[in-house]
Amino acid sequence: MNERTKKLTTLTMLCALAYLVMFVTRIPIVLFLKYEPKDVIITMGGFIFGPLSAFVISLAVSIFEMLTASDTGVIGLVMNVLATCSYACVASWIYKKKRTLSGAVTGLVLGSIALTGIMILWNYLLTPLYMGVPRQAVVELLIPAILPFNLLKAGLNSALIMLLYKPVIGALRKMNLVPASSGEAGGRKNLGVILVSGVALATLVMLAMVFKGIL
Repeated sequence: MNERTKKLTTLTMLCALAYLVMFVTRIPIVLFLKYEPKDVIITMGGFIFGPLSAFVISLAVSIFEMLTASDTGVIGLVMNVLATCSYACVASWIYKKKRTLSGAVTGLVLGSIALTGIMILWNYLLTPLYMGVPRQAVVELLIPAILPFNLLKAGLNSALIMLLYKPVIGALRKMNLVPASSGEAGGRKNLGVILVSGVALATLVMLAMVFKGIL
């Protein structure tokens, strides 16, 4: 199997996995906003192959989502691609430039900031169209609902990526789908990183439960 075929096979697997995760794990958080961790898979694909691959996976999954699981049509497709790519493409572009642990963390932080800012703008522009409400009604939701939701989403995704990336890249190497040097973070992920990511994930999950009124 040549390298191009391996890459295509891996991208197809990541697309299928991201779609499956989206389809079976959609957690309502507030109003019309739902959390599903497909961006974790897509961003890991970007870390392995670069930001263009993250965009391709995002577009493919969003199209299938529009056709099978979403009731928001083309507007939902656009919002999905914008949300995923603002996070995954920024994070993977930074990581492509600096393939170290600090590069990964920097990429995820900047991706989180990009996601939050871009989605505030595009929710302001497009949400009134598919919800059929005045723009002022959406403006009133930006700070108390849309801003914290996207920060929470980005935080959960980042913590999951830090926990899962190493096992995923290791499994792909064992399957001979990814070269030994691809996606290396410049050193062994130590116990401290795993512990910090685990604590961050647990904290964010509790925040999500508070946001939903469960706690």
